[in-house]
Amino acid sequence: MSDPGRPGEPGTPDGPEKPDPRRLRPTSPAALTLAVVVGLVTGWLARPVSIAWLGSAPVVTWIQPTLLALLALVVGVTARHTHTALQVRHEPMEPHRAVNRLAFGRASAYVGALVGAGYAGYAMSWLGLNAELAGQRMLWSGLAALAGVGVVACGLLLERACRVPGDDSGA
Repeated sequence: MSDPGRPGEPGTPDGPEKPDPRRLRPTSPAALTLAVVVGLVTGWLARPVSIAWLGSAPVVTWIQPTLLALLALVVGVTARHTHTALQVRHEPMEPHRAVNRLAFGRASAYVGALVGAGYAGYAMSWLGLNAELAGQRMLWSGLAALAGVGVVACGLLLERACRVPGDDSGA
């Protein structure tokens, strides 16, 4: 049996830190990158696959970027409110409410990355093509991709706002 107070042991000042399995870690950059890659490939393939199966490519209008921008606004307002309540005014928050906001922020970041990259891939699939409505599809898809970046940013801000004040461990 080892003595927990010996130097070099986990849990002592000289020993390596063992991650606490009860603590949540911030959103993984690797997971966001994977969502972006999957979104880009899926968006790129959407045009040829839909033409092959349906005979035409999907039309992107002002509705898609507007809805994504509205989602970014909702997540951003929630992040600001959460930050002000927890970090500035140091108000207590019910645990289930904090977990719900954390989950909402994290899910928003992943969905924003996947959907935004999907629209970016779809826009890129039209580059160099002289097809009818290609310019319109690239414009609205590009704006939807930018709105997706806004959703990711606001989701990460919301996740960060849910941190416990004074906790510098990155969770």
